[in-house]
This record gives sequence, structure tokens and C-alpha cells, in this order.
Amino acid sequence: MVKGHVQHATSIATGLAVPANVQNAFAVTQATWRFLANDRVTPLALVEPLRQFARQQLTGTDYTLAVIDWCKLDYRKHTAKKDTVQLTHKLDVGYELTSHLLVSTQNGQPIAPCQMHLKTAAGFLTTAATKPTEEGHHLGQVLPMMRDAAAMELPTTLVHVIDREADSVFHLREWSAAGFLFLVRGDDRCVRWNNEAMKYGDIEAKLAEQGAFRQSRRVSIREKPGVQYVAETEVVLDRPAQHRVDGRVLNIPGDALSLRLVIARVVEPETGEILSTWYLLTNVPSTVSAEQIALWYYWRWNIESFFKLLKSGGQQLEHWQQESGEAVLKRLLVASMASAVVWSLQESGDEQSEAFKSVLVRLSGKRLKRGRSPTPGILLSGLFVLIQMLDFLIDIDFDLSKVAELKKCLEKVLPTTKKKCVDTFGFVRPTHCGAIVVQFDLWRANRIYWSYRVLRELARERFCTGFSQKADCP
Repeated sequence: MVKGHVQHATSIATGLAVPANVQNAFAVTQATWRFLANDRVTPLALVEPLRQFARQQLTGTDYTLAVIDWCKLDYRKHTAKKDTVQLTHKLDVGYELTSHLLVSTQNGQPIAPCQMHLKTAAGFLTTAATKPTEEGHHLGQVLPMMRDAAAMELPTTLVHVIDREADSVFHLREWSAAGFLFLVRGDDRCVRWNNEAMKYGDIEAKLAEQGAFRQSRRVSIREKPGVQYVAETEVVLDRPAQHRVDGRVLNIPGDALSLRLVIARVVEPETGEILSTWYLLTNVPSTVSAEQIALWYYWRWNIESFFKLLKSGGQQLEHWQQESGEAVLKRLLVASMASAVVWSLQESGDEQSEAFKSVLVRLSGKRLKRGRSPTPGILLSGLFVLIQMLDFLIDIDFDLSKVAELKKCLEKVLPTTKKKCVDTFGFVRPTHCGAIVVQFDLWRANRIYWSYRVLRELARERFCTGFSQKADCP
């Protein structure tokens, strides 16, 4: 099942990849259906290999990021799925996926998802021992997920990272009282700072006047270079929390909560323009620097990349043909195992792993910019081709005579010839005569013509300064 998901699927072919050593493709489809429909195969059992894999990867680390986020799965055109739910408006129909992704604090590399919830019309399907409640805001799922993650007894301390929607005084107090560490991006709201009620933006201005911002690192934002500066202070949340109960918003008083406020701003290096600002609230001990806190929140984006890998970037999740939420969740967990394998390979930096990744890039047939590391999607494509090749060679018992016969058949099909061809520029082209050569010659002529135009303009700019018009220059 995991090998069947080691592929970069397309929207019109989202089933499991059929191994090259299997003669009957329908047998794979039937076996997959039986596996996903088996009541003894539960999400709780399928998530255990992911957790065990995470335990092996996290040995010897002080902190690990546990990123929580929500993702909508669009199935409004899948009429066979009878348990889809209307999430917001009438066209927003499908499932809602909640993921708890472990991310390394050493290099920001994703490790594995340790929990998943799937909201359907029949309720929540989950990898946890206790199902989430169907009522209330989905932030109500967070505290039970924190408790379940603590029960896994991972060999590290978890820091739960959540986006701006978690800036809720009620929930921050709740998580802090339960003893969990968190890192949340805040809105520009009013807190108590130096015994004064003040918004984050005003605190930022005061810290800038005091020269509290220090350079952290050079970054790239929206494909533009930038420099990140960070400043840190302590704030107190002492106002009543607003919490919705039975459709009514109530003011709920609570104990004052002291938190670290880390302000990270990205500045354009030449003009000094502020390109981006983050207000980060955390109860992580001060032994972790503000620069590291800002970097940890930046690594939160890995869960968005995970959702992309599940959807258009690899598995084509929103085109799966399974007819129930339970089958979708089970297959999701298997696909996550394939993702964890690729992430582990992507993290490896030794010489042998780098050579192996280079081979996978060549087998994938995809282009990669020079100096860039291969993406998980490219590695999935290369692994798929390599696994298919090995399965086929094992099936024929590595008989090279059969490989030679296939090569002869391929030579008959490909548009090649043994005679030498000479193109219009006098270059010898040993293969691919006819229309292919003509297209190649037109491409070469076009390149030569535009190279000449560019060189002519450069020469005029350099040598024709004494003429009133460039056209008078010889």
C-alpha cells in the first residue's frame, strides 16, 4: 500500500500505482478496496507506524514542533460520497481535515503527522482514542490533541505551533494552565505592557525607538531579498476572554497570563520598507532565543506544504474515488507514510544520499533549477520510476536477454535511423532525421538571429556615443 503511494499522481489517475511485477491490475484495485473496507483496519492502528517512525527520528532532541492546522477537502462533485458535509456556504462541500504534524527544530524538516481528524456528515473520524466534539469552534480540538500527543511519550518536548486564528485569550489560558508549550501568531490586539494598556503595533513602535530590534538573518519574501529583525519583551493578558457559549458571546474573566512577545519584521535592505511583521506569543522558556522562536514559526509553513503534497503536489487527494470518509482517512494515513519516507530521504545529507537523490531527479523527468534541492514531488516521481524498474527486473529474474529484446522493440518504435543526417547548417545529426531536424534548425536559426540582435545593440551602446542617432552609426 505504501509503495503504491510512492508516485506523483495525476488528477485522472489517482488510484494506487500497480507494481510492474503484477500481471492483473484489477487484483490491486480489489485488494485496496478490501483493505480500506476492513473494520479491523482502524485509523488508530494505521497511525501507529507513523508515531513509531517519529520516535526513532526524535531521539536526542530537546524540542520538537507540533504544528496544528485545518484543511478543507473539496468533494462537491463527488456524488458517490454520501457523508460529505457543508462546511461554510452551499458550494463548500466535502470534509475538513485536522492535522498534527511533527517538524524538527534542527532543520525545519517535516517528520510525520502524529494525529488526524476528519469531519464528515456522520461526525468526526479520528486517530485519537476520544473523538472531538461536533459543537463549537475547531480550536476546541486543540487541547485534546495536546493531551493525546503528550500520551504518546515522545522522547522530546513538544511546542505546539498554530496560526493567527489561535490568538484567543480563553484558549491561551486553557493551554497554559494545562502545562503545554505553544507558539501562536497574534493579531494587533490590546495587552498590558509596562503597566499600560497598549496594542502590539504601539509596543513595536516603542521598541523601535529604544533600538531593541536586532538583525537576525537574511531572508527571501515574495521572491525579494529582505533582512529579518527581531525584538522581544514580556506582555500580560489580563482582560476578560470572549468565548461563545450556546450562540452567545460571554466575557469570561481569568488569571493574568504573562507571555513572551517576539516581534519579527522583514525589512527591504535598500529602502528600509517594512515588508512583513509577525507578533508571536509563546510560553517557551527564555533559554530559546527570540531569533529561534521566529525561525520556528517560519517552519510552520511545512504543514501547508504537506497539504499541497497531499493535493495537487503529489497524491491528488481531492480526486480520490473512495466513497466514504473512513476510507479516505485510512488511505490518507497510508499516503502519509509515503510522505514520511520522502521527507526522511530529503533530510539525509551524506554523500550516498545526495547521489541517490540525483539519480531520482534524473528518473523523475522533471526540471530542477540549478542549486535547488529536489522537492518531495520530484522525489516521489523518481522513486516511482525506480521502484517500477526494480520490480520489473526482479520479475524477469534480471535476464539481460529479455532486456535486449525490449531494446530492439524500442528501436523499431522510436523515430530514429542508423544513417547520418546533415542539417542545413552542416552539422552531422546521427539520429532523428526529417521533421525533427527541421524543427531543430529553425530553433537554432532563431537563437543565432536574436544573439546577433543583442550583440549589435550592445556594440552600438558602447561605440556609437558620438553619433546623434544610432541609425547613423556604421
